[in-house]
Amino acid sequence: MNNQFGYMRVAAAVPRVHIADAHRNAEGALKIMQDAFREGVEIVVMPELSLVGYTCGDMVLQKKLLRDSEQALAWLMKETEDIPTIGIVGLPVVYADRLYNCAAVFGQGVLWGIVPKSYIPNYGEFSELRWWVSGFGIRDRVIRFAGQECPFGADLMFDIHDVEFGVEICEDMWVPVPPSSMQAVQGAKLLFNLSASPESVCKHDYLISLIAEQSSRTMAAYVYASSGHGESSSDLVFAGNAVVAELGRVLGVSERFVRNDRMVITDIDVEYISTRRTARNTFYYPEAPEMRVVEIDVDEIFHDGDVRRHIEPIYFVPEDEVARATHCKEVFAIQSAGLAQRLEHTGCKTAVIGISGGLDSTLALLAVCDTFDLLGLDRKGIIGVTMPGFGTTDRTYQNAVTMVRELGCTLREISIKEACEQHFKDIGIDSKEHSVAYENSQARERTQILMDVANVCGGMVIGTGDMSELALGWATYNGDQMSMYGINASVPKTLVKHMVAWYADNRADGTLREALHDVVATPVSPELLPADGDNIAQKTEDIVGPYDLHDFFLYCTLRRRYAPKKIAMLASLAFEGTYDMATIIKWLKVFFHRFFSQQFKRSAMPDGPKVGAVGLSPRGDLHMPSDAQERAWLAEVEEVERELSELI
Repeated sequence: MNNQFGYMRVAAAVPRVHIADAHRNAEGALKIMQDAFREGVEIVVMPELSLVGYTCGDMVLQKKLLRDSEQALAWLMKETEDIPTIGIVGLPVVYADRLYNCAAVFGQGVLWGIVPKSYIPNYGEFSELRWWVSGFGIRDRVIRFAGQECPFGADLMFDIHDVEFGVEICEDMWVPVPPSSMQAVQGAKLLFNLSASPESVCKHDYLISLIAEQSSRTMAAYVYASSGHGESSSDLVFAGNAVVAELGRVLGVSERFVRNDRMVITDIDVEYISTRRTARNTFYYPEAPEMRVVEIDVDEIFHDGDVRRHIEPIYFVPEDEVARATHCKEVFAIQSAGLAQRLEHTGCKTAVIGISGGLDSTLALLAVCDTFDLLGLDRKGIIGVTMPGFGTTDRTYQNAVTMVRELGCTLREISIKEACEQHFKDIGIDSKEHSVAYENSQARERTQILMDVANVCGGMVIGTGDMSELALGWATYNGDQMSMYGINASVPKTLVKHMVAWYADNRADGTLREALHDVVATPVSPELLPADGDNIAQKTEDIVGPYDLHDFFLYCTLRRRYAPKKIAMLASLAFEGTYDMATIIKWLKVFFHRFFSQQFKRSAMPDGPKVGAVGLSPRGDLHMPSDAQERAWLAEVEEVERELSELI
């Protein structure tokens, strides 16, 4: 890879085609190559038979056209001798008196290899067996073509700057076991498809889903270019599709039915693809045919720090409103299904939950209500306990009381003040000195109350802490860290807020809706320090940092397994205009310090349902020793900090 952060820039291009005019098509391909190089593209793919036109029919059997296309490729290679961008174009190739529909891979004047199409469609609107022979069995062959000798066969893969890629043609993707699947399990992280797929109603959406699915199944990037303007419309219409997908996610799609060249350019996270494969021990196929790997030796194209792709600031929350609503609804369903199973197994018909008027306890209460509805249980069996303390404000107290009542649950109010004051005397601390013991004593008192109430009523204590708090260790050990079932344990704080808002907008009305919206607007706080009237004295994000940043750090660390330097760089792009690099570095150091030092709390966390791609359960996603060292991670963050200070 020629980018220090593990990206490779690719493009899917759709040039205008001139049927049976190979030299004019080569001129169009040259322009694409030049434009791609100016954009820093390392590999660009063009459609099937792009040097002659897919719809040239029987003309492909004409010796002149075959000769012209070979000469056009030779000319194109000569004209791009000084361009390190790798081009992939389609053209007919005769080998041993058989005609093959092929992809030519070239760059800096060298023809690195020719790959024939394996699957030849001969159904519906396709009559390709009239002209083409399958290249499926062509292996270990060498051909002399366009003035050069190069590898030829369906067994070819290519390696450019230590990144392997494979090539297949159109129908090859639509079969039960595509060649790209075999290429992927043998190391190809980039898969290119030269296509000429005609349009029909509803086909486009299916095509996009197929490309995304193939990129997901192969754990690769799939770069697809299909014919467009200029192809014959005698019986079919070609709209011109350029699509790039990575690991199941579509990164770019071109506009269709336009009469000009188009190109979709994006940076592929090759490093992440490799990481995902390494973590998936079932990514192999023991009977995959052996492939030849062609080492491509071209100059490197550097574009460090210039990332050509959208970086989501909130990984855990879909940006699309419709997708976000579906996401919230499904998370509620997973939470309630998990708790329902636990209640059924234990025969428990009562749930005890501490209600603070904050986001986390609100989400937990809503999920428990869904669970009781699912089981056909009376919501009166949900005991919402509000436990006012020294930092409780009237705002949060009133919201807590309102929600429990409006949801039809049982409300209990138990103040912790007298019990904590007695406890302070017992252990010898001054209640005027707001130490860690002062704060944690309150959290543990609340947990003790919940546990004992549960014993009295034969109920189960439902934990309210979220995944972001667990990641940072922002929980009191054997206090709010403990419960009998942690229903929010894998829901990140950034998602909690959206879930409560979604519930308010879609499943609540009147007083309940107003209370839920006010909860969303309330600053996050444990409320353990004395309040100044109705002003919250202790705002969590002022102490540990913004949760949107921490959730970004968490996802990048655990799901993508990025190094600290890459996380900082991506955060600076994702949060441009919101946080500067100095702020990002400050909180990234806090994140790594707390994430490593607080593992002992996660090692003792109770059961709870996994709802997304990241989880912290010591029995599931995160097998991490409590004494793992943070030094190396912090050292890399400090290196970024030094580089930043030198620039300033």
